[in-house]
Amino acid sequence: MKKTIKILTAIFFSAVATIVVGQNNRVLADDETPVVTLGTSLTDSQKDGTLKILTAPLNGGNYQTITVTGSDLVRYLNPSGDNFTTSSGVWSSAMIQKTSSGSGINVKILDYNGKNNITTITANQYKNAALTAGITDANIYVTSAIPIDGSGALAGVYAAYAKNGNALNQKQVNAAQDEMNTLSGITQDNKDKKGYSDAQLNNAVAGAKSEMAKQGQNISDSQIRDIVNNQININHLGNTINNNQKNQIVNLLIEIRDSGALKSSSFKGQASKLSSQIENSAKNIFNKFNTPENRSWLQQLWDSIVNFFSHMFGGVILG
Repeated sequence: MKKTIKILTAIFFSAVATIVVGQNNRVLADDETPVVTLGTSLTDSQKDGTLKILTAPLNGGNYQTITVTGSDLVRYLNPSGDNFTTSSGVWSSAMIQKTSSGSGINVKILDYNGKNNITTITANQYKNAALTAGITDANIYVTSAIPIDGSGALAGVYAAYAKNGNALNQKQVNAAQDEMNTLSGITQDNKDKKGYSDAQLNNAVAGAKSEMAKQGQNISDSQIRDIVNNQININHLGNTINNNQKNQIVNLLIEIRDSGALKSSSFKGQASKLSSQIENSAKNIFNKFNTPENRSWLQQLWDSIVNFFSHMFGGVILG
């Protein structure tokens, strides 16, 4: 299992919008040298610019490159509902860097010539999808030379992994891709709505995954629905997430359970780590939840009860 995770981490995000690993490239399982993926549709100038952007965090360190093409998009993404062809263009690119155990999945979308060209998928959505796919402990940098939605972000991982002779779980492949489509769709539907942010949604999903992992592979559909309702409330999304969107999240998490993702021993820890990362990176949003004005009436009632008995018994509450 440890070797499997290492393979996946070393080659994750082989490209971001429409991405796949080229037929003639191979990433060694035990080589933790950072990997830069370059879309085959890039011009020479775009390729040079992409390399400069993605390798800047390495400060002159070594890296290896792989080229990505369109053919594997059909194999890995079309089963989840996409409609790619072997001639689909590939511009999005990424750099993947293995990190220490327990550091979690970190994703940063980098500007190309001063502009973020990943138009739909957010960094947090990529993190959640990576978790579903089984990725752990990696820094992932993403950029694109042209504006593109980023919907093919995981294709390169699956293609490169398969080329190393490992069997892929197509259910997990589909679940990760469906997750990005679902979360990006909900964010687009709620764009600019007061009380909604992509960070809240992805934190709710990461929290739900962590709770699901605690209960294990045999968790029921109704238990998953209860978890989703709880996470929506915890993240103050009750006034923005409608019933249809809630059902989409429930169905997605059921698919993730059925894919076998919960069987991973590291899934719970990585999900919990992801939630912490999301909250830390969006403190301006999550700090507002803990103010008296934003606490629910039930929380405020409980605080009143605690304060009442605290004063009655001289500040001592027995638990």
